[in-house]
Amino acid sequence: MKKKTIRDVDLEGKRVLMRVDFNVPLDGAGNITDDTRIRAALPTIDYALQAGARLVLMSHLGRPKGEVVESMRLTPVARRLSELLGQEVKKVDDCIGTNVKEKVEALKVGEVLLLENLRFHPEEEKNDEKFAQELAGLGEVFINDAFGTAHRAHASTEGVARLLPAAAGLLMEKEIEYLGKALENPAKPFITILGGAKVSDKIGVIENLMDKVDSFIIGGGMAYTFLKAKGKDVGDSLVEEDKVELAGDLLRRAEEKGALFLLPFDHIIADGFSEEAAVKVTEGEEIPDGWKGMDIGEKTREEFSRVLRGAKTVLWNGPLGVFEMAPFAKGTETIARLLAGMEATTIIGGGDTVAAIANLGLSENFTHISTGGGASLEFLEGKVLPGLAALNDK
Repeated sequence: MKKKTIRDVDLEGKRVLMRVDFNVPLDGAGNITDDTRIRAALPTIDYALQAGARLVLMSHLGRPKGEVVESMRLTPVARRLSELLGQEVKKVDDCIGTNVKEKVEALKVGEVLLLENLRFHPEEEKNDEKFAQELAGLGEVFINDAFGTAHRAHASTEGVARLLPAAAGLLMEKEIEYLGKALENPAKPFITILGGAKVSDKIGVIENLMDKVDSFIIGGGMAYTFLKAKGKDVGDSLVEEDKVELAGDLLRRAEEKGALFLLPFDHIIADGFSEEAAVKVTEGEEIPDGWKGMDIGEKTREEFSRVLRGAKTVLWNGPLGVFEMAPFAKGTETIARLLAGMEATTIIGGGDTVAAIANLGLSENFTHISTGGGASLEFLEGKVLPGLAALNDK
């Protein structure tokens, strides 16, 4: 990674303004239901505190659309972070203003202050220069550890980075290291598994990886658009009609470049989108009218597993079926358990895939689980991430 990291910056005694991604799910009572993103920031927070920083943390939560929404305050996050750090995390009720500045200036070495939800201010998402200047005034050094928002040019990601000495946190560094290596120098064979509902979400990834992968494995709803492009009957399965021609083009280009493009050739199908629907397994690739493809079938699971066993690098984004419903979770579970036991470099991206792996209790068995759904996809498409590009070069 050619950007400066937190290790390249002197933090002793400094006010360190750190952008983190504490956009965690909350239940109706305001309790955090998954603290993965808070835990992911702990190594960088610990590093800053050990280095003698006076630490100011900033994050967004949800989509308050530039207004104060009581249910989207960061108070539960401050409480949970205090428990994880074993010390009090102070919290203020805004992220700019005289009161905030006073609280920041009163911070002692080793203390932590969490600002209120950045997106309570519409200027955050507009990357307003004055707002960025007010945030930057709270720190002497800026550390961006929020990979999940690096694809957004917001005041707290891109704007502040132009106003202070700016470096990547340890999580940001890890994300770029693993995703970057998959793009630039993956151990071969390199296999990419893509699932989820829509081809349109993954077109850029397929195009950018076409010259790099040995095999694409395709499952989930997007598989039926590809199967239709091959002239197969897919019944009432999810199909992006306006992407069928493009899917056919991608199949042809992959064949020309010698990249194997594996699609399901048997399916678990249902006569409705529900756990209570009638379920059966197809004999081959085609799905009868009145039925929807909901998961990959047993023969497909076996073939996908056979191909994957020889891989040295596997990148997986998107579940292979409707894993939230028990009758259609077998494909995703089979591949997750196989990868969890392999010696290969295994990189997981996308919220649904991460959730499926967490539900199976396998999160610790993968080389890297990306915290940034949209950011990881854009990075793999080869796009410039504004929040990363704005950081200082080494």
